[in-house]
Amino acid sequence: MQQVIEGYTAAASELIDRFNAVSSSDLFKPVIDLLPLSSVRVVDIGAGPGRDAAWLANMGHSVLAVEPVKEFRDAGMSVHALSKIEWIDDRLPDLIETKRRGHFDLILLCAVWQHLDIDQRLVAMRSLAELTASGGIVIMSLRHGPGALERTVHSIVPQETVDVALREGFTLLRRVEAGSLQPANRRNGVHWTWLAFARRELVKVRGHPLRSVQGQTEKKSV
Repeated sequence: MQQVIEGYTAAASELIDRFNAVSSSDLFKPVIDLLPLSSVRVVDIGAGPGRDAAWLANMGHSVLAVEPVKEFRDAGMSVHALSKIEWIDDRLPDLIETKRRGHFDLILLCAVWQHLDIDQRLVAMRSLAELTASGGIVIMSLRHGPGALERTVHSIVPQETVDVALREGFTLLRRVEAGSLQPANRRNGVHWTWLAFARRELVKVRGHPLRSVQGQTEKKSV
């Protein structure tokens, strides 16, 4: 992960504006109905400059933003100074500092998983299982397609991630394919798989049981 962090550090000034130009509500359309309406504890792992963390904090959630790149943390704390976000320096796959904060009802990993190799993903999924409260939800986006040479991207077979999650005690809530929102990424053939897992078999979202969406697979362009 150190090479990836150094790559993001070198490109931070360019990437901050690019990341912030993306609408969180548009980005999360494939899974937005899974986000809880009442205030919960949220951890955004790989929060970048805080776009999604601020979006969730402004909804009333208590948000921990986990970001190992100092330039992203500094930008996030500056731009979103009025949002109720706690920032920490921590990294996958072990998330040692994050685990000291207890359990979370919602865990997000947006555009992060592709930076981990297969062995690191096994450790990371175990970390997510330790962090997720009973009935909590993990939402992650898996990137497919080329990335910057200085930020290593590993290929992802979504079913492998699903299988690892099931072994760690998660239940699959949703699997959905989506196009990239960024024109340059679309031109390069980048697309995404969104996965959502629950820590136990039956949880409630928007006041209704989610049993009907377990294992749901669909395709979307967002």
